[in-house]
Amino acid sequence: MLTKEELQSNLHQAMRDGDDVRKRTLRMVLTAVKLAEVEKMEALDDAELIAVIQKEAKMRRESIEFAGRAERQDLIGDLESELAVLNTFLPQPFSAEELRALAQEAITEAGATGPQDMGKVMKILMPKVQGRADGKAVSEAVRGLLATE
Repeated sequence: MLTKEELQSNLHQAMRDGDDVRKRTLRMVLTAVKLAEVEKMEALDDAELIAVIQKEAKMRRESIEFAGRAERQDLIGDLESELAVLNTFLPQPFSAEELRALAQEAITEAGATGPQDMGKVMKILMPKVQGRADGKAVSEAVRGLLATE
């Protein structure tokens, strides 16, 4: 798993290589990690570190969307570059088929029979996909499967 030391090592390498985008992005991530550690009053574990990076990536995706609406191509390019750097540190996301299969397993495990059981299914499924799937995508997959039953 990813550690804070690996992020710092990557930052040092980016500084040696003169990679400004990577350097800027890693500094922002390390700052967010430090802030999270101060709030928690202890070092972050692997899952929490990944969660911080996911939060930063989500912020970039939302900013890209807003910049697109404002027709700010200059901002979109920078944000996409930062997002690409962040994605190198995140675990590989589940494909739609893998997510659907996991959702089906959770539905079977929960004994869900319809949309009213979505909460039960999500409670079982979310810990399994933590860090590898967006909550919105998980919700849509479960909702689609429950609607067909």
